[in-house]
Amino acid sequence: MAYVPGVALLAALVVGCSASSGGDADDADSKVGSPTITAAPPGKYRTLPEPCRAVPRSTLKDLLPGAAELPEDQQEKVYEGAAAVTYDTDRKVGCRWKADSPDMSRNLVIDFERVVSYDPAVSDDYRAGEVYTKKESAAGLSAASIPSGEKTTGQGSTPATPSAGKNAGGTDSADGTSGTAGPTDAADPTDTASTGTPGATAVDLEPRILDNLGDAAFLDDVLTRAGSTAQHRTVSVVFRTSNVIVTVQYAEQPTLVTKVPDSKELQEKARALARQLAETLSE
Repeated sequence: MAYVPGVALLAALVVGCSASSGGDADDADSKVGSPTITAAPPGKYRTLPEPCRAVPRSTLKDLLPGAAELPEDQQEKVYEGAAAVTYDTDRKVGCRWKADSPDMSRNLVIDFERVVSYDPAVSDDYRAGEVYTKKESAAGLSAASIPSGEKTTGQGSTPATPSAGKNAGGTDSADGTSGTAGPTDAADPTDTASTGTPGATAVDLEPRILDNLGDAAFLDDVLTRAGSTAQHRTVSVVFRTSNVIVTVQYAEQPTLVTKVPDSKELQEKARALARQLAETLSE
């Protein structure tokens, strides 16, 4: 009989047990398997622009005509704007400007919000679509399905469906004009009570979904009275591009109690600025 030293025999037994255990673990893992989780894609934007520098000086001069009548040092202060107070500049930033003149006061506010989804199964775009839709509904427009975003579940994506406004006449066409209003939507072309614009109908200028602006956009127009005196009109344009939501608010309050702020002018200028900001984000 061959003699095997005790130490060598013990080592052989340990190696054999280890090999046997490792093989069993591998076999068990291969049988059970691991589920594959597909992470949702991140949003396009990781940072936000500096808001008080996002509007060109030439645009501010057009939007705030009263500033031109001020001394040069005061003009500079107006054009610099005032940054919004925020605790996370990677997620939300804003800026506001105001200029007074003998005839009126005008205010401009812009806001950038970067939406981040902390759910690996939900994309940033999809979450931003949810936030945008709530804003659209708050403006009195029809709640839309999540526009242009995707919800990734590992088994495919949830497609978006187009948004619809209050009525067919309130939806912008590709050329920027409103759709055809129904018989019950007709308004007197000379009626300026709500629009302040001769020849503009209430249907043309009512809150509505906008086309060709970001992934989804809408316009809101609100006329109120400041106490019991002058009327105050605020036009808001809100649009989403990927995981960023941009809000433009442009407001006017005339000095005269009898004057109604021009809805058409405010809307055109607010939309033009929104398009500028959308182009800047896309660069």
